[in-house]
Amino acid sequence: MPENRRAPARQRKIEDIDPKKDIRVRIACTVLEKDEDSILVDDGTGTTEIFIDKEDLIDIEDEETIRIIGRVLPTPDSFEIQGEIVQKMKDTDMDLYDEVLKIA
Repeated sequence: MPENRRAPARQRKIEDIDPKKDIRVRIACTVLEKDEDSILVDDGTGTTEIFIDKEDLIDIEDEETIRIIGRVLPTPDSFEIQGEIVQKMKDTDMDLYDEVLKIA
């Protein structure tokens, strides 16, 4: 892989993220709460904290459905995610989205 390219963001459920193998991930999730520099999200399989830029936090609301693309950073106990892109999924049919992921 050329040095100037990012690793692909793999679609993952929170429970399936492996910090030893996953470099970048995509997670469709619901925002549980917002902090000064992070959000706590739930995708139905688990919860995780995602650190994002303050500019991106301004537009995020509790209980909002979003997709996060971010870098997985191993920690001694588990992992954390440094969010790179936040996509709002307000108008997305989540049942259809889940069906597409199953066949993709």
